[in-house]
Amino acid sequence: MSVYTPNFAPIAVLAFLGTGALLILCVFVLAVGALRKSRPAIVGAVAAGLTILLGYCVILLGVSLFSRDVEISQGAWKYFCEIDCHIAYTVGGLQMVESAGPELQPVAANGRFAIVQLKTWFDPMTISPHRGNGPLTPNARTVTLLDNHGRKFKPSARGESVLAAAGLHSTPLREALRPGESYLSYLVFEIPPDARGLKLLLTSADEEGFLVWDDENSPLHGKAYFALNKS
Repeated sequence: MSVYTPNFAPIAVLAFLGTGALLILCVFVLAVGALRKSRPAIVGAVAAGLTILLGYCVILLGVSLFSRDVEISQGAWKYFCEIDCHIAYTVGGLQMVESAGPELQPVAANGRFAIVQLKTWFDPMTISPHRGNGPLTPNARTVTLLDNHGRKFKPSARGESVLAAAGLHSTPLREALRPGESYLSYLVFEIPPDARGLKLLLTSADEEGFLVWDDENSPLHGKAYFALNKS
């Protein structure tokens, strides 16, 4: 099962941009009304602006309240809207090791290293026929590993050393792709020995997602987690 964030992305983005444009128009009318000392224009602009803002926020929170946390099975895709196309991600596997590299000079973990293989794919079926084959740099992402106790783990500062010791090449998540292209990245987390039930949360790092209908980062919205196989 594939997961999209947000669902009906064109509608959500147009609603966000349209609401912003209407609020700017209300501010313009308010400014003109203030200059001309027109009470009806001032009152009308304030009332319209508040109504638009309130209506947008009600829908934003309403959609979030009806959302639920979901788990994405291995091999399924999580899609992120990039306005004119979609970038998809899937987890290829999970390795759990206590050290990486040669026995004489290993990179040892303070517990265990969890190495997650993540595939990034520019789905060519999500673009218009007029877009062409130009490259796209994916938006920034935030990655977090969670366990069944609710503990959260950020990527290890020693990730590059671990991957080099393990002989794994990781492509940066912001590497540009053309339609149909894909690449593999490896995310390294350092976790305690008792961490179980691991799942990966990959979200957009863009701040404006907080205000977009049905975006995973909007207030009170459910999250889509990648379920990781037990090692």
